[in-house]
Amino acid sequence: MLHRKIYQISCDGREVWIYLRDQQRWIERARILDIEGDLVTLRYEVEEDDEISSWEEIIRLESIGAITQRLATVSRSDVDLPIADDCPESERLPDPYQEPD
Repeated sequence: MLHRKIYQISCDGREVWIYLRDQQRWIERARILDIEGDLVTLRYEVEEDDEISSWEEIIRLESIGAITQRLATVSRSDVDLPIADDCPESERLPDPYQEPD
């Protein structure tokens, strides 16, 4: 089951956070490059002391304790988010609570 789910996530090409239970650490913002048998190849970057290092790591499927992916993000800065009123009239959905004309 885990193998199939990791394969689906790799096809999406999205970033994932993977917990390695044998090393008790998280790999953050990784991309799954390849799955071959019980081996998963990851690529991720780590920033330390003003340097960014790019890593490629091969891990065993049995070492993965958890895998998560970000569903959505919202900026905390003072940015006006688009709302339904900003949507062009031609793209608006009808209001289900409004009585028809």
